[in-house]
Amino acid sequence: MGGPLSKAPIVPVLLAGGTGTRLWPVSRDAMPKQFLPLVGERSTYQQALMRVSDPALFAPPIIMTSEAFRFFARQQAEELGLDATVVLEPLRRDSGPAIAAAAALAQARDPEAVVLVIAADHVILDPDLFAAACRAGEAAARAGRIVTFGIRPTEPKTSYGYIRCGESEGEDVRRVAAFVEKPDAATAAKYVSEGYLWNSGNFLFRADVLLAELARFEPVMAEAITAATNKAQSDLGFVRLDAEGFGKAPQISIDYAVMERTDKAVVVDGRFRWSDIGSWDAIFDIAERDDAGNATRGPVITLDAKNCLVHAENRLTSLVGVEDLVVVTTDDAVLVLPRSRSQDVKQLVAQLKQHKRKEASDHRRGYRPWGYYDSVDMGERFQVKRIVVNPGGQLSLQRHLHRAEHWVVVRGTAEVTIGEETRHVNENQSVYIPIGTVHRLANPGKIPLEIVEVQTGSYLGEDDIIRLGDVYQRV
Repeated sequence: MGGPLSKAPIVPVLLAGGTGTRLWPVSRDAMPKQFLPLVGERSTYQQALMRVSDPALFAPPIIMTSEAFRFFARQQAEELGLDATVVLEPLRRDSGPAIAAAAALAQARDPEAVVLVIAADHVILDPDLFAAACRAGEAAARAGRIVTFGIRPTEPKTSYGYIRCGESEGEDVRRVAAFVEKPDAATAAKYVSEGYLWNSGNFLFRADVLLAELARFEPVMAEAITAATNKAQSDLGFVRLDAEGFGKAPQISIDYAVMERTDKAVVVDGRFRWSDIGSWDAIFDIAERDDAGNATRGPVITLDAKNCLVHAENRLTSLVGVEDLVVVTTDDAVLVLPRSRSQDVKQLVAQLKQHKRKEASDHRRGYRPWGYYDSVDMGERFQVKRIVVNPGGQLSLQRHLHRAEHWVVVRGTAEVTIGEETRHVNENQSVYIPIGTVHRLANPGKIPLEIVEVQTGSYLGEDDIIRLGDVYQRV
């Protein structure tokens, strides 16, 4: 299983490119669950970063995400003071190619690199026990094993895969006898009684070992990932994988590609509390509850309600005389369902998309590299938006064919370009941009810039933007 042991810290890899439709309407394609504070005050992505921030054990992280989320991933890492390498996947290819690419990049830095792969949307409530599990598996990983982390079941869940453990290979480390798929209720109960572990989907391995196993089992993927990483380019500080090479990789999970076929798999008994928060009932399972068994977040009032999960964003949400419900309210959508049917939210979102409801994928608040906008009101020929620009942020140099805009600064100082003129606009001042006029909005200050934008015209869609220049290279 050989080779000398490296003294370099473990390289954390965070998988942060997924969507999470079962947590609609909070998690949507445009802003998925990993970047949202669903449990605690920080996003699950930031919580994951904090778990792997001890420099005595971990190297700076590698983030695997998509083009759409690149600025969120970097900004939320910078908020924690962390120097993360953000790698952009050109298209979704499941966890196999993503993990393989991260392993190849880590190996290019250190031929003996040990890599820890974790999901950015999982919740782990005991970071010290998580670090202890990493230390328990580190020796096995450095010796050539591919380590996965098993979780002791608290109940016979049918939404998780399970691991049947084999003989011991050291304290808290055992061989994997078999990975088993998500079972029905009776089979899950049998697994729990026989000591099976939940499969958490976190992995620890030497990069060269994982890549060698990938080449053995999935040579087409291995070749594609080699091409994608060898031709990767730097773009605004991001690592952009080569699209042609990455596109040739088959779409397959790391479980099917390697873990269920390798003879090198071992499992560490993870004693930390863990949830993949894949659905609203999973949020309920780990949330704090009141004396009536309700878990609430936001402005919520309950009367004679029991065992309900209530997630309210920006509006008062009240429940009276109900039990075992999930109630979620956002600025533009309301979800009510029995907790026992939380898995059906995915089907609901599919139906919303069939009806071409924009709420299926997009929030009322639209996030951009420079900040965000919020659509406050809309009529037949007008729209009112609240626009917030981060310090140092700037919108693209642009013009519109169908609308004029009126900007009122309510906080901060705006740098406004209209045609050939650039000037500062202060609080309580306003400017007007006629249809077709080239313009740009920027925030040169130290605090967020907030403006109210009133649009008027015959067409007010977001696609009526002709970009002429953009520091974020979206032209």
